[in-house]
Amino acid sequence: MSVPIQPVADYVVAQTEEVATKTASGLYLPGGSQEKPKVAKIVAVGKEVHDLKVGDKIIYKSYSQTEIKVDGVEYLLVKEEDVLATVKS
Repeated sequence: MSVPIQPVADYVVAQTEEVATKTASGLYLPGGSQEKPKVAKIVAVGKEVHDLKVGDKIIYKSYSQTEIKVDGVEYLLVKEEDVLATVKS
């Protein structure tokens, strides 16, 4: 997948994962009750990023990201220092 955004310095470009519309017990969630996900998959990294790579799933700080839409696709720009953890799957 070609990403139209190349981050600079210690930024990463990520895409959020789809929000679950159904709970583990099988209940469907109405749209208003769903929180924005704080988990995203990295699709590009800046030259000064040391501990993250393309394909990593990350948990990031709330309100620390910049949201941008390019060609109808939503991306997040997140500083490496605002990434709290990676998710093993």
